[in-house]
Amino acid sequence: MIRVLLADDHTIVRDGLRAILSAQPDFQVVGEAADGRSAIRLAQEQRPDVAALDLSMPLLNGLEAARQMGSWAHAPRVVLLTVHAEDRYVLEALRAGVRGYVLKKDASADLVRAIREVASGGVYLSPKISPAVVAAVRSPTPMPEESLSAREREVLQLVAEGKTTKEIATLLGVSVKTADAHRTRLMQKLDLHDIAGLTRYAIRVGLIQP
Repeated sequence: MIRVLLADDHTIVRDGLRAILSAQPDFQVVGEAADGRSAIRLAQEQRPDVAALDLSMPLLNGLEAARQMGSWAHAPRVVLLTVHAEDRYVLEALRAGVRGYVLKKDASADLVRAIREVASGGVYLSPKISPAVVAAVRSPTPMPEESLSAREREVLQLVAEGKTTKEIATLLGVSVKTADAHRTRLMQKLDLHDIAGLTRYAIRVGLIQP
């Protein structure tokens, strides 16, 4: 039995995907989440074999959730669900340890295949993804956003979502002073000096959707 965690911030999408996965005799949906932080918590509690994560989720996007899960001793294999077929999104996902990349418009058919493939140790990319991206993963050229630390990417997403420094501190479990220091360093590193600039950057690199 393949134990699956499902995370998507749209209830109707989750309901549809759950119905598809639950119809498979070898799948068990062990948890559902509406944001990346809830997905992290549920994955720690349930220890699924596979986590199917939407790329664009509030509080913590699917890619950052995948990065965090990848550092665990018993990490689930991650399948990312997204509308983005562009090479740069696929490349970053594979570099982050994502094992499956499924386009949402093909999700009903591809997701089942992707989960079975990654559960058995393989890698699955939707057929519409360019095969050239797999070779490009080995490229030593970093993407611009790779210069940010994991914590800085978390702060960037939360700032771009309109969270206050106090709210960010609460979500990250740090002091307000520490949260403010993270935001200050982030602005200095990106040479951006207002919230609007950070938001535009977060949209450009795919941390949030416009």
